[in-house]
Amino acid sequence: MPHPDILTRLWPASAVRVSAGDLELRWIDDDLLLELADLAGRGIHDPEAMPFEHPWSRGSADEIARSVLAYQWGIRNRISPEAFVLELAVLHGGVPVGIQGLTAQDWPVLRSVTTGSWLGRAHQGRGIGTRMRMLALHLAFEGLDAREAMSGAFVDNGASNAVSKRVGYDRDGAFHVAREGAAVVHNRYVMSRERWESVRSDHTERLGAAVELHGIEGLRAQLEPVPPGAGAGQH
Repeated sequence: MPHPDILTRLWPASAVRVSAGDLELRWIDDDLLLELADLAGRGIHDPEAMPFEHPWSRGSADEIARSVLAYQWGIRNRISPEAFVLELAVLHGGVPVGIQGLTAQDWPVLRSVTTGSWLGRAHQGRGIGTRMRMLALHLAFEGLDAREAMSGAFVDNGASNAVSKRVGYDRDGAFHVAREGAAVVHNRYVMSRERWESVRSDHTERLGAAVELHGIEGLRAQLEPVPPGAGAGQH
């Protein structure tokens, strides 16, 4: 098996970890991915609900698990200045409980991230969703020097809307999104850097420990624009 130092050197994003107390966000390797896929297959939401724009969480346990595998394998290489999709496993007490993602477009110019996440049903209702969002925001603002962070949720997704409000986002309007053949109101939230600075101490108190960042310098370098002509002759 390749030494992990080789992977870190070639793909710095693989070394990213964000932790506070018993909660950790970590790069998803294949071992973690299998556990997370199995977790998703055991259920994320009530059968009659649909918190996602694309209904990947419908189907049998194996179908849902395969959707998780296919999606994660498909986006793993999407770490670049032009656009990135950084999906991190959420571990509570060392146990995989869900996924927290950050995405961005035109990162060097906009420095704006959008968060998305899911938790296995067995781990919901325990405050983990709030704390993992706080870790994601710390990664975005402290680790990556983001200007703003966006989030959103369907109007009927009470838990996700509550997390955004609890964490301290400002409302940023609403719009209709097609979901399973119907137009559904989708609430949008924004957290500016200034707003995050004002609630940062509250987040630390809620997390119960200082946030620790690992592997961030490598990720920041991976997201830096490549100077013109630097890649010439590589293809």
